[in-house]
Amino acid sequence: MSKLIKPEGYTPALDLQQTELAIKKIKDCFLRDLSSELRLRRVTAPLFVLKGLGLNDDLNGVERPVTFPIKCMGDATAEIVHSLAKWKRNTLAEYHVPNGYGIVTDMNAVRADEELDNIHSIYVDQWDWERTMVREDRNLSFLRKTVDRIWGAILRTEYYLGEMYPQLHPFLPEEVFFIHSEELRRLYPTLTPKEREHAICKEHGAVFIIGIGGKLGDGEVHDNRAPDYDDWSTPNEDGFEGLNGDLLVWYPLLNRSIELSSMGIRVDVEALNRQLALQGKEERKQLFFHQRLLSGELPLSIGGGLGQSRLCMILLHKAHIGETQASIWPDAMRAECRAAGIALI
Repeated sequence: MSKLIKPEGYTPALDLQQTELAIKKIKDCFLRDLSSELRLRRVTAPLFVLKGLGLNDDLNGVERPVTFPIKCMGDATAEIVHSLAKWKRNTLAEYHVPNGYGIVTDMNAVRADEELDNIHSIYVDQWDWERTMVREDRNLSFLRKTVDRIWGAILRTEYYLGEMYPQLHPFLPEEVFFIHSEELRRLYPTLTPKEREHAICKEHGAVFIIGIGGKLGDGEVHDNRAPDYDDWSTPNEDGFEGLNGDLLVWYPLLNRSIELSSMGIRVDVEALNRQLALQGKEERKQLFFHQRLLSGELPLSIGGGLGQSRLCMILLHKAHIGETQASIWPDAMRAECRAAGIALI
């Protein structure tokens, strides 16, 4: 398995039983701090939604959802969620959540098209959150303040874990470095987008890359993004665009950057129309979710998802995401991991 990174001389800092206990501590601590920072209330989330409502997350726009027929509903097709980006905004409206407050949920998903490696699994677990906002806060400053609040919760969780397990030495930086994807392209013009992420994260430790989805100066995008949840095409006074981004950290054990969160200020009516036109997907305006948004029934919001297993992986100094979650892995990868001292759950 050429994509598997095997750190030389790797020995887990915690054994399997300690790991399971530590995962519980991380999840409890971080959820408590995140909810306090962003004023979020826990809600129950679906594992699947009906096809054709526009509620499922399209991610990069090419991943195929896992589907199944529902016998007692005339074989209507259900889709296992990719994430809950649009479902959460609809729920804010249903629950009449006031401005400045929001919801958070344990999201479990199946992404069958993932290419499996140290940090990618077909099983995805996230803290998915969404918060209402006023129009005056639809700006980059508010996005950055929100990222800083989330980062504060991550740092407190890392400190708490280090107190419980002294062998886990904190390594995350105190602050997040912010850079627009166009600035990043100009900084490393000869590198691919993924190589740029590694380079900037190695230098700064933790980076938030702004503007994911819109075309850059070379006509390419830093990464694909669906047109109907994050606002990635809003022009600003600097000539750059976007009110969304990805939070990444440099992970020395694997000598690479790791994305922890994708988040952003969500599309308003103007941004939805613009982005659907840019991607040639204006037919989506007829879907349930899009109709609600266009008719003004959904609140303005900011939201995102933060990987549970990935956060546990880096805070527990693990070499593979399969050490912090139970999933399916190829036999060859399991054998390689076993030989490298990597104990997959």
